[in-house]
Amino acid sequence: MASNDSTAAGVLVFGLGRFGSAIADTLDNMDVEVLGVERDPGVVERWSKRIPCVEADGTDPRALEQIGAADFAAAVVGVGTSLEASVLITGNLVDIGVPEIWAKATSTEHKRILERIGAHHVVLPEAEAGARIAHSVGGNMLDYIEVEDGFTIVKMSAPKETHHFTLDKLDLQGTYGVHVIGVKRAGEEFEYATPDTLVGPEDLLVVAGEGELLERFAQRP
Repeated sequence: MASNDSTAAGVLVFGLGRFGSAIADTLDNMDVEVLGVERDPGVVERWSKRIPCVEADGTDPRALEQIGAADFAAAVVGVGTSLEASVLITGNLVDIGVPEIWAKATSTEHKRILERIGAHHVVLPEAEAGARIAHSVGGNMLDYIEVEDGFTIVKMSAPKETHHFTLDKLDLQGTYGVHVIGVKRAGEEFEYATPDTLVGPEDLLVVAGEGELLERFAQRP
């Protein structure tokens, strides 16, 4: 197994379908060093006009060696059509010691396998998108992101009981078990919350905490 190198940089993205290409394109636009890895030569030709990419098979350890995969700081395995390819690529990346490995899963079973073989972060894009939409449609939350193990961040309208009070006076952590981390006022930039932040009737709150506690707080009128 290769040892982690503190000088490693850049992100490898395996699979340039909708998921992988969106990540690679966004990283490139953020001026992050990125290299797309794709087996389909037609896909490589199409994306090579926008991002650095190579035609290679990530399931083959020799191919990873040829592209210098061990020198990258992170990798995203966006292959979704083949569970076998997803698992093999992830396992190969674990073997060479890539410091941060993100992988896309298509089912809870797939997610469990990827976690067991050593992926540091596993996402279920469709399930997570569905949960976000459900929470937005079915409640007062405008956005909903589960970070990990139930810890969640939501954007929501400020409940009436919070209007015209500072966060220090409200003590939402003590009352509801949630923590306001930011406030967005109409026509103004987002600002980080402090104990002296005064909540207004038109404010949007960015709140963090356990999912169930946030849902309970978001149901307040």
